[in-house]
Order: sequence, then structure tokens, then C-alpha cells
Amino acid sequence: MENKREIFHILTRRFGLLNKNCCSIGSFEISTIQSHILYEIDKQHAPSMQQIAEALAMDITTFSRQIQTLIKMDLVKKTPSSQDKRVSILNLTTPGKFVATTIEESMNAYLEEVFSHMNDSEKETVLRSIQLLNVAMSKSTVCCTPIF
Repeated sequence: MENKREIFHILTRRFGLLNKNCCSIGSFEISTIQSHILYEIDKQHAPSMQQIAEALAMDITTFSRQIQTLIKMDLVKKTPSSQDKRVSILNLTTPGKFVATTIEESMNAYLEEVFSHMNDSEKETVLRSIQLLNVAMSKSTVCCTPIF
């Protein structure tokens, strides 16, 4: 078997190239991290800034700068929580939802194309293996906090 690190390095590099190529939507140039932020906001129901920052394992200062950029691009709206005014709630704007959906469709199309080179058994094996790896990583004391 090949070097484990090399296998992950190649996979990460290929996904990085994919992210770099897929995130120009209309007049919007979306960075990889901005794509991840839009995805998390879209996935969760009216999340707080802290919830999204934690889900992405970002420090709040860096995250806050990214949110300000997305607000200026009119992709994200930030409003004070009705329960606690110190907490900011994030929502996608209509253009933000369009960009998130377009990126989602692009990623799904790419993954469908990748999986089209495998038979059903191979696809199932790969997906099950990735799920097992995600669970194992969430239990690791070395690096990764659960992101479920």
C-alpha cells in the first residue's frame, strides 16, 4: 500500500483544485473558505457566528473578517439574536442562496462524474470507507473535534 500521507495529500490537492475551479459564480469570486462558510450557513437553521466558526474550526477574528466580506458582497445577512443581542445570527441573502446552491450543484456534478468511473460496489466501498474515516477522525485525540 502507498504511503498514507501521500494518498491524503493527493486527494486534498485534487479537492483544492476543484474548489479553485468551481467557485466563480456569475460576478462573484468565492474563495474556498467562503464556499465552506456559505455551505455551513445554508445547512444549519439560522446559526450564530460562533456555531459556524466552530463548525469550521476557525478562530472568531478570522471568521469575522470573512463574514464582513460576504456581507459586503450581499451574500450573507447578520442580525442580532432576539434572545441575546450579543449573539449574531447568520442567514444567506437571496444572492447568497443562489451562490451556495450553484456551488452545491457544481460539486455534486463533479462527484457524480468522478463516481461514474466506478461500479456500484466500488462507489459504496469508497463512501462507506470515507464515513468510517470521518468517525475515526472524530474520535482522535490528536487533531479533530467532531463536526457532526
